[in-house]
Amino acid sequence: MPSALPDGDPVPESGSLPPDALTGRDSRPLGFYLHVPYCATRCGYCDFNTYTSDELRGSGGVLASRENYAGTLADEIRLARKVLGDDPRSAATVFVGGGTPTLLPPEDLGSMLAAVRDEFGLAKDAEVTTEANPESVDGRYLERLREAGFNRISFGMQSARPHVLRVLDRNHTPGRPEACVAQARAAGFAHVNLDLIYGTPGESDDDWRASLQAAIAAGPDHISAYALIVEDGTRLARRIRRGEVPPTDDDVHADRYVIADELLTAAGMDWYEVSNWASASDGSARCRHNELYWTGADWWGAGPGAHSHVGGVRWWNVKHPAAYAQALAEGRSPGAGREVLAAEDRRVERILLELRLAAGCPLAVLTPVGRAAARRALDDGLLEPGPYEEGRAVLTLRGRLLADAVVRDLVD
Repeated sequence: MPSALPDGDPVPESGSLPPDALTGRDSRPLGFYLHVPYCATRCGYCDFNTYTSDELRGSGGVLASRENYAGTLADEIRLARKVLGDDPRSAATVFVGGGTPTLLPPEDLGSMLAAVRDEFGLAKDAEVTTEANPESVDGRYLERLREAGFNRISFGMQSARPHVLRVLDRNHTPGRPEACVAQARAAGFAHVNLDLIYGTPGESDDDWRASLQAAIAAGPDHISAYALIVEDGTRLARRIRRGEVPPTDDDVHADRYVIADELLTAAGMDWYEVSNWASASDGSARCRHNELYWTGADWWGAGPGAHSHVGGVRWWNVKHPAAYAQALAEGRSPGAGREVLAAEDRRVERILLELRLAAGCPLAVLTPVGRAAARRALDDGLLEPGPYEEGRAVLTLRGRLLADAVVRDLVD
C-alpha cells in the first residue's frame, strides 16, 4: 500500500456511501483488507504506509501503540457493518497486510479476523491470508495463526542471495523463508506464497536464478515475482542518486521476467496475473483476494492509509495510526478522501486490470479505436490468437513484457 494518498472529495463523518454503490452488490464478492502499519525496521526500497517504533515515539502515544491496535481496527470493522447496513454478503476473503502483521501476537491477528467473522460472517470456503516476515515467526506462532482461522500465508523472501538482501535492507537470514514454508505446511496451512523481487542493483542473472530455484525447492504453491520499483523518497532512491549503487534497468527487468516465467513454468506453476504464478491447475492456489482487486469486486480496507472500493466508490483512510485511532475513538470515519468513479473510469480500469490476467479482457469493452489497437497488437505478436478469435485480449509472453504499452493503446 503506497504511502502517498490521492486528492479526493471529503468522506462523511458517518462513512455513508451513495445509495447507488450498493446496487447489485449481491452479484459481487466482498473482501476485507486489514492493514497493520508496524515494522521493526524500514526496508530501503519500501514506500508503504508503515512505521517503526522510533517513528511513532512521541507522535501519538497510546493511540498509535501496537498493544491497542487490534481493538482499534475492530472498531472500523464495526463501522463497516453500519455503513453497509443489511448487506447479506459474508466475507469471501480476508487479507492482513503491512507493514509486518506478524509483529503482533497471533491472538491479535485472530481478534481482527474475529471482528470480520462476528460482523459479516466468513464464507464457508473463505480465503484468510496474512503476510509474514520470516524472522518474526516460528513453528508455534504459525500453529497459533492456523488455530485463529488463517489458512493462507505469504512470506517475504525477496532473494536468496545475502548481498541482494543487503541492498534491499532486508534483515532475514538466507534460507529462513524456505524453512518457514515447511513450518507453515506442518502447521496446517493449505496455501503458502513466497514473494520475490528482481532487478535489485548488484543482482546478476545467476543470483536471480538461484533465488527462483530456492523458492521453487521450498514447495510453496504460489510465487509472486515483482520488478523492483525505486520510489522517490526512499533510502534506496537516495543511494542511487548519490551513486552508491547502480540504477535499475528496464532491459534487465525484462530478461529477469523471462527467466522467472521459464523456471516457474518448468516447475509446474502457471501465470495467472503478470506477476503471479500458482501451481494448481484448478485455480485453488491463486490468491483470491487479489483477484477481487483485479476484477473490480468490493473490498473494505481497514487500517491507516488503507484503500476501499464498493460499487464504484473508492476511498482511503488517514495515514497516521494516531489520527486513525482518534477518528474511530470519536465515532468518526477515518476516511481521508474518496472519489465516485464514472462509467468511463470503471471501463478504463477494467481494461488496465483485466489485461494483466491470464483470462484477459473482453474485446467488447474496447472502443472502436481500442479494438483496432488490439488487432495491431495481435499482428505484432502481443496478443494470443486463440483467445482473440473468441473475443478476448490475452497477452503473450512478449505482450506481458510490454504490458504497459499495450494497455495504453487499448484504452484509447
